[in-house]
Amino acid sequence: MSLWEKVKLDLQKGIEEGMAAIKEGAAVVKEKAEELTEEGKRRYKIFELKKEVHKELAELGGKVYDLGSKMENPMLDNEVKAIMEKIQHLEEELTELEGKKE
Repeated sequence: MSLWEKVKLDLQKGIEEGMAAIKEGAAVVKEKAEELTEEGKRRYKIFELKKEVHKELAELGGKVYDLGSKMENPMLDNEVKAIMEKIQHLEEELTELEGKKE
């Protein structure tokens, strides 16, 4: 086999191996990007839920404060109960999302 043929075969083999490595690497990158995208979505959802809980807790505090001077037990008010139920639901969602993968 001449030098030219040897170089040509080695070059062709190198190109084929390189392309296989590139394809494998691209598949790994794609999979990792999908994982990171899902993790980013999960963390954003957690952030949004925490923001909603914060808003509802502020609403609850203001409502209880206002009712405190009007009634003996503001916790018996229907609006207060509704806000508390919403907060509990949000808390359950947060617990589920935070437990998935941290």
